[in-house]
Amino acid sequence: MAIKSKKLVLTRAKTLDFLERLAAAPDDIDLTLYIPPRLPATELESLLGEASSSADIAGELEDIVVRSPHGVVVFRGAAQNFLIVPPFPVAEKSLVRSLDIAPLRSLLERKYHVGVVLIRLGSYAVGICLGDKLISSKVGTGLVHGRHRQGGSSAHRFERHRDKQIESFLIRVCGHVREQLEPYVKSIDYIVYGGARTTILMLQKYCPLLMKLDKPILPPLLDIPEPRRTVLESAVSRVWSSTVYNWTGD
Repeated sequence: MAIKSKKLVLTRAKTLDFLERLAAAPDDIDLTLYIPPRLPATELESLLGEASSSADIAGELEDIVVRSPHGVVVFRGAAQNFLIVPPFPVAEKSLVRSLDIAPLRSLLERKYHVGVVLIRLGSYAVGICLGDKLISSKVGTGLVHGRHRQGGSSAHRFERHRDKQIESFLIRVCGHVREQLEPYVKSIDYIVYGGARTTILMLQKYCPLLMKLDKPILPPLLDIPEPRRTVLESAVSRVWSSTVYNWTGD
């Protein structure tokens, strides 16, 4: 059975509930693998060979592990098997021939400080979360006209005016980024950006704090809608969510 046919995205709370259900029947799992990101290919193949006697399924597992920026956790059982892509990197490699949820549960229960910067032209949301709860945030909008669709000198004047609007908007957003992130700059564990990729890059150029902020960056949330308070809260939930793949048998 193709592992990709059974895939769930679980919030932090639901992932912890899932682990507790596994812990309630520990004999159902006979092997646990913790695989950090960026392991050498030969070492990865050897570990995944332990997880499945099927070369096809081992290959599918390897595809997911290679794509994951955070590594994976595998729980193998006689009836059901699970591969989990956690929201933050797996710290240490481990192979245990029994159920071992402790490292993953510890990762999910940690109180990471994560800075969240969401931006599209005309709207932004910036915040800090401790765990999966926002503890500080600023959400707002700014006037940026759409592109002029006609040519001529008036179009050039319009574009120059629009460029000034964009510059003013980015400078203002940068001020809010400083207000939100600077008080936590020493304690921030990760940064995540969301919105339009080109606008994120422009904001980074206008914002010295972001350029010099030496913190690990999580995968960007490029598919978010116009940043609003609810979008920011949803982004925090996504940052802390895990992807769970389930397959049965070999």
